[in-house]
This record gives sequence, structure tokens and C-alpha cells, in this order.
Amino acid sequence: MDIQQNKQLVMDGYRLYQNGDIRNLLDRYHDYAEWIGPESEFLPFGGSFHGKAGIGQFFALLDAAVKPLRFEPQQFIAEGDMVVVSGTATWLAKQTGRSYDSPWVHVFTLHDDKVARFQSYYDTAAAERALHVDQPGEALSAAQLHH
Repeated sequence: MDIQQNKQLVMDGYRLYQNGDIRNLLDRYHDYAEWIGPESEFLPFGGSFHGKAGIGQFFALLDAAVKPLRFEPQQFIAEGDMVVVSGTATWLAKQTGRSYDSPWVHVFTLHDDKVARFQSYYDTAAAERALHVDQPGEALSAAQLHH
């Protein structure tokens, strides 16, 4: 595929995601594809996932944790077998009811007309703050702050 076809494949993938069509989105990935995101012990969808089943698990974990209020791919840059996309999103953490904004960058590596590798960069701190359920006793009281 040429650069324009690579960009189109990625653009079509975002449309499928935005329409909730994960099954057809997964068809655009190789069976051996790697999905790499930032590691975080506080984000259920953080880390790496392997193969279509693993990537499907990522989307299930993401859906269970957050709801996209806004997800906007903004710039597509392609060279050779790579497509880099930058964008912004606003997410709602389902368990806490908190929303957060997150700029992001996605790097796709394509091979034989499918995605072989996906790497995601985003603001993990904002996601962790929104998803973290406050536990009793975690916050310091005013009495503890004043000795």
C-alpha cells in the first residue's frame, strides 16, 4: 500500500471505533499485532496487549472503565509503513463520574495492508486521577495538618 492508502486504513479504523464497531476494527489488525500503551497499575486498560484477542481485551477493559465524551483524531502524518496520528479526547470515568481531557499520539506500523503494531501515548496522570476511587482515610484531615 502507498502512503495515502495507509492513512486511509487508519482513518477508517478510527471511524469504526467511533461507531462502536470493534469487531470490524480488529479485522484491520494482524493476528500477531502488538498493542502497546503506557504502563500503569491504576489503569485497567494500561500496558501491552498481543494478538487480536488481546487487543479485543483492551477495548473491553477500556469500555468497562471509561466512556468517550469526545474523541478527535486531528493530524495524520504518514511515511513509509508508519502513520502517526495526534488528537484530543475527553473521557468519563464510569466508576467515579469524573471526566478528564487527554491529548494523545498514536503510532501505527503497517505490514501487508494491516496494522502490525500500535503504540499509544497519552496523559496517564489525568486518567489515573479520574479513575482513582478515593478510599476512606486517604485524605489528611485539617486536624492532621495542624499539629
